[in-house]
Amino acid sequence: MVPFEAAPAQLSELRRVVRSQLGSWGASAVAEEAELVATELGANVIKHVGWDAAASLVLELRERRIRLEVHDRSGSLPTPLAEACADSGECGRGLHLIAAMAHEWGAVRTATGKFVWCELSVKPVECEGRMGRAAAVLSAYRQPNSTSSLDPVALDETVTDIITDLLHWLAVQGGDPDGALGRAQMHYEAEAA
Repeated sequence: MVPFEAAPAQLSELRRVVRSQLGSWGASAVAEEAELVATELGANVIKHVGWDAAASLVLELRERRIRLEVHDRSGSLPTPLAEACADSGECGRGLHLIAAMAHEWGAVRTATGKFVWCELSVKPVECEGRMGRAAAVLSAYRQPNSTSSLDPVALDETVTDIITDLLHWLAVQGGDPDGALGRAQMHYEAEAA
């Protein structure tokens, strides 16, 4: 979760955060669309909730989708697109862009306000096979309560697959898998001793 104040100067920081996070997930192919969505959602907070309103951006990698949510403290949900276009000359350009790019999108009222969300499909080339699994593991690894209830044999196989996937990911990023594996083994042996 990335807190921000609704101001135009904050929108470039949101774009930077989105690009950085998607890069770490191996989903850079969808970064441009995700940056545009984050900008539009942030701009909607400025326009409809107010300058300097407290808000936050949430990014999640879910299967083959990137989910972006912008939370704010206003309980007012966006006007449906057809209704907004019929009622005024201003047709909700931001929501039209989001609807055009998103696999799905919506708005949810919460106890403290609302959030508007959108899911973008990850380009298959970028998040398939080993790299996609490595990105998902990296995302889950950062979650504080992600634990596994696998039996020891399944756990051993999963760890082996994760290490293999990470080595493939590192090679695609231009790193040295053999060197990393050797250093990891040395670190492991030093810490286990």
